[in-house]
Amino acid sequence: MMFGMRVRGGLFAALVMFAVPVAATLAAVAVSAPAVAQTVDSITVEGNRRVEVETIRSYFHAGPGGRLSQVEVDDGLKALIETGLFQDVHIDQRGGRVVVVVVENPVIGRVAFEGNKKVKDEQLTAEVQSKPRGTFSRPMVQSDAQRIAEIYRHSGRYDVRVNPQIIEQPNNRIDLIFVVDEGVKTGVRSIEFVGNSAYSASRLRDVIKTRESNILSFLGGNDVYDPDRVEADRDLLRRFYLKNGYADVQVVAALTEYDPEKKGFLVTFKIEEGQQYRVSSVNFQSTISTLDPNSLSSYSQVRVGSLYNAEALEKSVEQMQIEASRRGYAFAIVRPRGDRNFEDHTVSLTFAIDEGPRTYIERINVRGNTRTRDYVIRREFDISEGDAYNRALVDRAERRLKNLDFFKTVKITTEPGSSSDRVILIVDLEEKSTGDFSVSGGYSTTDGALAEVSVSERNLLGRGLFAKASVTYGQYARGYSLSFVEPYLLDYRVALGLDFYQRQQLSNSYISYGTKTLGFSPRLGFQLREDLSLQLRYSIYQQEITLPSTLANCNMNTSNSLLAFNPSPAWVAANGAAAANALGATDASANGLWCYSDGEASLPVRKELASGQTLTSALGYTLNYNTLDNNKNPNDGLLIDFKQDFAGVGGDVSYIKTVIDAKYYTPLVSDIVSVIHGQAGILNKLGSNELRMLDHFQMGPNLVRGFAPNGIGPRDINPYGTQDAIGGTKYWGVSAELQMPFWFLPKEVGLKGAVYADAGGLYDYQGPTSWAATGEVNTAGCVKPTQNPPSPGTCLGLQYDDSKVVRTSVGVGLIWQSPFGPLRFDYAIPLTKGAYDRTQEFRFGGGTTF
Repeated sequence: MMFGMRVRGGLFAALVMFAVPVAATLAAVAVSAPAVAQTVDSITVEGNRRVEVETIRSYFHAGPGGRLSQVEVDDGLKALIETGLFQDVHIDQRGGRVVVVVVENPVIGRVAFEGNKKVKDEQLTAEVQSKPRGTFSRPMVQSDAQRIAEIYRHSGRYDVRVNPQIIEQPNNRIDLIFVVDEGVKTGVRSIEFVGNSAYSASRLRDVIKTRESNILSFLGGNDVYDPDRVEADRDLLRRFYLKNGYADVQVVAALTEYDPEKKGFLVTFKIEEGQQYRVSSVNFQSTISTLDPNSLSSYSQVRVGSLYNAEALEKSVEQMQIEASRRGYAFAIVRPRGDRNFEDHTVSLTFAIDEGPRTYIERINVRGNTRTRDYVIRREFDISEGDAYNRALVDRAERRLKNLDFFKTVKITTEPGSSSDRVILIVDLEEKSTGDFSVSGGYSTTDGALAEVSVSERNLLGRGLFAKASVTYGQYARGYSLSFVEPYLLDYRVALGLDFYQRQQLSNSYISYGTKTLGFSPRLGFQLREDLSLQLRYSIYQQEITLPSTLANCNMNTSNSLLAFNPSPAWVAANGAAAANALGATDASANGLWCYSDGEASLPVRKELASGQTLTSALGYTLNYNTLDNNKNPNDGLLIDFKQDFAGVGGDVSYIKTVIDAKYYTPLVSDIVSVIHGQAGILNKLGSNELRMLDHFQMGPNLVRGFAPNGIGPRDINPYGTQDAIGGTKYWGVSAELQMPFWFLPKEVGLKGAVYADAGGLYDYQGPTSWAATGEVNTAGCVKPTQNPPSPGTCLGLQYDDSKVVRTSVGVGLIWQSPFGPLRFDYAIPLTKGAYDRTQEFRFGGGTTF
């Protein structure tokens, strides 16, 4: 950094401003008269323009007798210099009098910035202490230049140069200009680890936030060298090892070195792993006579035989301490103690419960929330003023505030209160933007091209409310939705959500019909535990089928009396001429199919079309269990969703639908992660209303990869119709997958490969199979044919296949956590399939927000 001067007038005056050294002034005083006999009032002041004479005299304090000594004159001189109001101060002795000669610092007219393109003027103005109408101070300007440089360094520009310059103005005023040479961005060229044997470097790079520079770095910022982030990475590495049994781990240092040739930093983490420990025993002790320590054992997440896990240990301490507080032991403190056995590599854990100091919370002071209301922050605390101080509850509140995602930083500290048994909680916050405007795009082999525009706000009006409006338009899907969430209904930790939506699904190569849905759904969410949540919901929606006229023109002539008659192709083949005459046609078509000659939608589809709009009213709930280490890119943990919906609370349909979906992630060797996925569902009829085809499960690659959308399960096998998938009431599926990074690619590229095997089945169609007719012909229930195509007269209703074949497939996949959003490519080969299933070996899907 350089400190220079640009002179546009008054060259001599500008040079004098920085030329008079303070040391020379002090030297001159040192050779002055050995004693001064004047009083403070007799001091003469010269050179002052803005600062009053009495203000300058006030820095000189007389000793006993009211007279000034040489020491007191020297002290006054130093005090004047330290004010920063003057660029020069010296004292003259004239005829026994003390004369204080001052040269005042100029007044700053304006502060401006030049050359700054990456950092806005507003941000720099907030950081510098030199302000318009303030006094110019050379040390302060130097400090401001350092602050500006530090801002750029935190954004990765270590070549920044800041050159303060002044422009003289009349009446001892100046303009202060900070000229910034931003330089180029300084990235992290390599991240290395020393001492790691249990985990590879690529696995550890997943743990930390800092990333190596690559061709896609311009879309992110974590490749920029930030010393604070590197220091935080040390703690992330330490916690990772402690979570996986390495109780003695030490991340000794994070060494950084700038490489001029590579024009970037080389970061090296030095690790001492130690041994991996397992838990040999878990004991509980209490010095509180009325508290049975074993009664808290169920709140421990540490199990005998498991790997030592510092994170589980912390959660156990928190849960046990909170439970003790609920039982009336507000000051109880749980302290874990571990005794290592270095030979067996085991650790014996003991949770000691003691009576802590009786300390109360005097006040909770919240600072830094310029927009968010105080009550939004305070409601995240399970304690308030006057309650017993409980560190576990304070830590939980800090974690909740961070999870709100309203703030850049959250830090809760304590200060002594008005007495020894009182503490003051200080909540320091730094707010961030919580509004989002996004334009999303994606493409998949199922839905085609898709675009979405949405506006959302996570902290509406500073009250912690969530609101979102979105519009979707795509090749086969269109619609809009409005969502609103009140996270604290009536000041209870119960989330109220309201969703209003309209969706339109168009016909495509996988289904012959389209659907229109208009619905409203209120819901209530309860966080039962940190890993367990419950949602209650009510859904009411109106749905109807749309179908091209060419697929629904069989016997739709309003002039004939057999309007409800929908003949099967087998019936038409056997009775073509008679049917033609009966229905008012001159003759049967050449192939004997008459109205089926141009194709016809399946009977359940046409029956849904004839029914018009259908209203569904349903109550439901979802239990969610989540222990994943990362919701976006999990490597370890379990995720289970259990859902049930009960339709028939009014409306036109009634059923009970039950679905369970579970995924288990576990890391294996060499950064390979295994994923076990199981799912199942069942649909049961309630009351006398028959099940609609639209309420049935439709399955394809979401159950077994390698099959087309709606490609699995019961299907209309009319060889002359659209052969629509009609769905099933029962399904199951299991999948085993191995995910692994590509060792020859940088980790930051975000590419992983996958190999997998899937198996599953969908069966038991229970929708309409016949359509009652009027007039001369009466259709009976359909008996599934044994021939394809069926022989004449075999079936007068729906002909469908519902075999319980187990569908299986194997395949490979490419997973890319790209800057454009998550993308996945799959190529799967079906091994076993039903006679009428439809396959699709390649599948692609993904999207982004930009």
